[in-house]
Amino acid sequence: MVNWHEEVVKRKDELINDLFGLLQIESVKDEQTKTAEHPMGAKIGEALQYVLNLSEKAGFDTKNIDGFAGHGQYGSHDNATNIGVLCHVDVVPATGTWTSPPFEPAIRAGKIYARGAIDDKGPTIAAFYGLKIVKELGLPLSKNVRIIFGTDEESGMSCMRHYKEVENMPAVGFAPDADFPIIHAEKGQINVKLTVANDGSAEQSSIELVSFEAGNRINMVPERAKVVLKGATEQLHKDFMAFCDQEGLQYNIDSGDSELELTLFGVSAHGMEPHIGLNAGTTIATFLQNYDVQQDAITFLQFIATLHKDYEGNNLGITYCDDLTGPLTVNPGILSYQKGSENVVYLNIRCPVSTNYEQTKNQLKATIEEKGFRITDLRQSNPHHVDGDHPMIHALQKAYQEETGLEPTLLSTGGGTYARFMEKGVAFGACFPGKEMTAHQKDEYIEVEDLLKATAIYARAIYELAK
Repeated sequence: MVNWHEEVVKRKDELINDLFGLLQIESVKDEQTKTAEHPMGAKIGEALQYVLNLSEKAGFDTKNIDGFAGHGQYGSHDNATNIGVLCHVDVVPATGTWTSPPFEPAIRAGKIYARGAIDDKGPTIAAFYGLKIVKELGLPLSKNVRIIFGTDEESGMSCMRHYKEVENMPAVGFAPDADFPIIHAEKGQINVKLTVANDGSAEQSSIELVSFEAGNRINMVPERAKVVLKGATEQLHKDFMAFCDQEGLQYNIDSGDSELELTLFGVSAHGMEPHIGLNAGTTIATFLQNYDVQQDAITFLQFIATLHKDYEGNNLGITYCDDLTGPLTVNPGILSYQKGSENVVYLNIRCPVSTNYEQTKNQLKATIEEKGFRITDLRQSNPHHVDGDHPMIHALQKAYQEETGLEPTLLSTGGGTYARFMEKGVAFGACFPGKEMTAHQKDEYIEVEDLLKATAIYARAIYELAK
């Protein structure tokens, strides 16, 4: 009988060292450095090569799939039987003020702090070591295990779509990119770009909104909003300070000869849980919406203000909830106004598995047109659900329960993981029940003991699935 946790502890120093090497790479998607070899940018390319080098060193068969993804495979059985473990090496930008630099991993009070610690570099290395341990123990398997490393999970998942087009995607497996015990149902998504329907009017106003910027990723709650105004009065200046003080908000004011720059700070969070954060953009819009600015700016501000803390889409007319995955949620992730330019709002809408998509889209279109906007881009991803009686789920439940002694409850999520690219794929860890999930937040971390425990679970689960 293998003591999986003991095998992990034997490799603790090596595991943490390899994780630190990956965490030090600032693997944020970068259009400026993308090439044919590195389609997501140089740093993501570096991170992909790093994990492929680890895989090769571990003795896995490795392959780089056009820079979009890569894999390490253990086993030489029929590829039709492959078990998939789908991870990602890209991360969201490290916004906010961190206690220690986000790409210089640090251990404090038993926690590893760094961007990507829990999403998804820590779990990726845990799953990698799980497979490495199975190989090093020489345990007999009847199926191949393929650990696949993606590069675009945080901004579209084009990596896995490309992988599925050119490679054999396993039908069964897990993605270590969410919560334990097991997430067998994931909401779908509707991502829309809304543009102000500017009527070209040039009505005079006492204050001119020059620019409004909040957010840079549709799946993150904007934690900072910056507004530039011309003709702003001293009273507006005072009103803003009073507003922020009353609401307990951090802010900054920069006064020039002719312009006033207002910056308001909110709280970042994952777009699947917008209620956990505080949207700086919608917050400042609630303050500005009643001031005398130009007409298209009024349209922009008043619409954004209706989205403030409207996490379930009431003001858009698209509320919906089911028993399996809970309520529909809305995150206004990017809000941008530039006088004389295109003015846009990007919404990330997470839809329960039984959502009527056509009805939701039709209602959304009617509502936003009534508000003076139009839809200029819409992308949809369907929900994903694996029946709780599937043998793969039973194997994962066994591994989780025997390693932790905890009940292997089946869960659902508003997040979208790579699990949906496998016919029978689920999300499996690595955040344990009752623990804080800090993905997409400042001072993101994973507890060292949880990292080791997850590695033991993954090793056992891989063996259960492939033996």
